[in-house]
Amino acid sequence: MNAALLSLFAPLAGGLLLVLWRPARAGLALGVALVSLLAAAAALHQVADGTRQWLEVGGWAPPLAIRLQLTPLSALLLLFTAGLHLLVAVYAARRPHAIGGADFWPLACLLHAALAALWLSADLFNLYVTLELLGLAAVALVALAGEKAQRPALDYLLLSLAGSLAYLLGVAILYGRYGVLDLFLLGEQATADAPTRLALLLMTLGLMLKGALWPLHLWLPAAHSSAPAAVSALLSALVVKGPLYILWLLWTRLAPTELAVQAGPLLAGAGALALLAGGWAALRTPLLKSLVAYSTVAQLGYALLALGLAMHWQEPRLEAALWLFVVAHGLAKVSMFLAAGELQHTLGGKRVVTLKGASQTLPVTMFTFVTAGVSLIGLPPSGGFLAKWLLLQPLLERPQHWGWALAVVLGTLMSAAYVFRVVAHGFDRARPQPPQVRPDRFGQWLTLLPALLVFGLALIGERMLPWLEGVSR
Repeated sequence: MNAALLSLFAPLAGGLLLVLWRPARAGLALGVALVSLLAAAAALHQVADGTRQWLEVGGWAPPLAIRLQLTPLSALLLLFTAGLHLLVAVYAARRPHAIGGADFWPLACLLHAALAALWLSADLFNLYVTLELLGLAAVALVALAGEKAQRPALDYLLLSLAGSLAYLLGVAILYGRYGVLDLFLLGEQATADAPTRLALLLMTLGLMLKGALWPLHLWLPAAHSSAPAAVSALLSALVVKGPLYILWLLWTRLAPTELAVQAGPLLAGAGALALLAGGWAALRTPLLKSLVAYSTVAQLGYALLALGLAMHWQEPRLEAALWLFVVAHGLAKVSMFLAAGELQHTLGGKRVVTLKGASQTLPVTMFTFVTAGVSLIGLPPSGGFLAKWLLLQPLLERPQHWGWALAVVLGTLMSAAYVFRVVAHGFDRARPQPPQVRPDRFGQWLTLLPALLVFGLALIGERMLPWLEGVSR
């Protein structure tokens, strides 16, 4: 696991160095992200054939050992995290307005390290520690926006702590019942008794709150919309995926099959309602970044729907759809939040109506927003379309479950409505508003890169699907 550990310790060491080295330097953060990316690519190459690697920290044997695991899925998430961090760091180095100050650099590195540790953890308490580190770094990044972000950051902190307490109480119940915390040992011993049901309920509610999964998404819109643009991109693309990953681990690796089958429709129902409630809120909000933030609530509904139905039907294709959604959504949201930040900064307005004529003054940035929106809607040939089609296939094969397919269709229409609302203003032929500051051409083209990668994802999708089905088992 040397490559995976390097991908973890590079941002951790870089973050600690940047805390001590004042003022923090962007160059070191960029170098750390590049090293982590190369190491993650090497780790993925090592396990691409489906093998697993284990590390027992301290040399202790199970059940006392704190085990780290490297699987094809965790290696893919390591690569995904390092790649997006590097791209956002390159953008932030050119656009200081998008980060809220030099403290962004050590906090971003520590956020990266917490996520890498989360992907590699195979112990319930170790996952709790990584969740706390992730949450604290994310809250501090939101607070970089200054006075306007103090209340959203505080709400995020308090609700995140409430979610952590619920999760930790569930961990304590499982430890009292089985005497182990190792995820896979628990999976071998867990039974569908009352303590296990209560523990899984508490942990699920805590993770849904930390991951802003509907209806426990109260902190997300304000935090994401008030944070600096680069921070919003990291929060939406990566941070909310950590709790979702642990939720997947709990219900597919730990929970007895009979409990997963019973709980699946509840999670799927929450996902279906998220598509409608999040889409409706995005359609009604007058603020551009709030619209993008509410779309995150809606888009996470697809992942929760796929997870719930995968649990209920024990269908590997739906697990593959879940992780394809995660990757496609992360790439699209980085582009969309960075584009929204460019539009607001250059045009000097936060409302959607201030975008009138933006296609004439900022054509590349508007094209970026549209391209990312195409994937969120699920139009071909994007990665979002591929994930949605993979989700719909099992639904269409079960005509008696047409309601789930209808929810996906309605969610798609909602996505189209709020994306085209922005497009309609941007391509309005009214006299364009003059830019408040000079646009940065490099920054504009850089925001487009992740959106183009979503379409590249669709090109290799046919080869990826069997692999994703295999790594999620």
